[in-house]
Amino acid sequence: MKNGIGEIQTQFQVIGNGEPFRFAAGGEIAAPTISYETYGSLNAEKSNAILLFHALSGSQHAAGYNPGDGDKPSPCWTEECHTGWWDAFIGPGRALDTDRFFVICANYLGGCYGSTGPASPDPATGKPYGPAFPHVGIRDVVRSQAMLLDALGIGRLHAVIGPSTGGLACLNFATTFPERVRFVVPVATGIRTTVLNRIILLEQILAIENDPHFRGGDYYDGPAPQLGLTLARMISHKCFVHLDAIERRARRDVVQPEDHFTWYSVADQVESYMLHQGKKFVSRFDANTYLRICEMWSRFDPVREGDAEDLTDLFSRSAEHGHRYLVFSIDEDYCFYPEEQAALVRALKRAGVSAMHITVHSDKGHDSFLLEPELYTPHIDHLLKSGL
Repeated sequence: MKNGIGEIQTQFQVIGNGEPFRFAAGGEIAAPTISYETYGSLNAEKSNAILLFHALSGSQHAAGYNPGDGDKPSPCWTEECHTGWWDAFIGPGRALDTDRFFVICANYLGGCYGSTGPASPDPATGKPYGPAFPHVGIRDVVRSQAMLLDALGIGRLHAVIGPSTGGLACLNFATTFPERVRFVVPVATGIRTTVLNRIILLEQILAIENDPHFRGGDYYDGPAPQLGLTLARMISHKCFVHLDAIERRARRDVVQPEDHFTWYSVADQVESYMLHQGKKFVSRFDANTYLRICEMWSRFDPVREGDAEDLTDLFSRSAEHGHRYLVFSIDEDYCFYPEEQAALVRALKRAGVSAMHITVHSDKGHDSFLLEPELYTPHIDHLLKSGL
């Protein structure tokens, strides 16, 4: 495999042409900023652009090495963020081949890596928005990134791609702006939020809400709700990583003497591993942003957010514009079960949409899409280059 991207810098774009950004659930933000990175070169026709949506706790930094997030540094930009989260998928000769394509990845509106979010200063007060920052929906993320494309002068994308919760945005973009995309690649995602995921997301929300330092989201002038965010991450982590993989990784961990609570002491390597995952997460993420993304995921309904009558009506837009879908499942995925992608493919085919469904066999669970590029690259590469 050829060399990757190398060192990269975050870029920033104010969206909206001076108009406030109005959120679907109510509320508005004046002149929000979107942070983003690009890889490869945009061709003269501006026809080779690919928009990549990140997953729940991801960022705009998808590839290469970025030791700092530009001229608007975020306290969440820790060493763990320096290497791009999809680095093995993006670059010359890789799944998203930067010798051919111009790849764009942006931090969600409401995020904590440079895009305007709850930790950003409110121009009216000079203090962080905190709880005053509006509720964010998938359609808000999609609209804001469409505005970013407008600012970059990109009318139609070669493809839109999204793994995990980024796949929800991928589907919403394709059905909200069907005239602006050709290929659609949702990876290990769902057609709607399941009951199980809503329960798990509620547990995470309550973990943060019940931390005494949370203070209704108004914590920026004091201690952050670290315990609540730690627990929330532990709750989610067990869905992202296959349980056998957790056990394998935990064998390398040593129980730490400080892993002691008021009454209970951690004495098991799996417990220590999970606690370590939660603790290291709090240094690189903001609790208010985490709550908004959890709510965004929990409330996702593609029919409602797409102003459609039903799924057939929704995906008929893709049929009318000749979209081709490549849908990935992971056979041991406990976050977005393979049945969810099968339901998506059935809905696409009922609407007359061209769809290929690939099942990846992996013992790494949901995290396979981050760790095993060799299982995805041949299929993505074939689809993207078939349209050149």
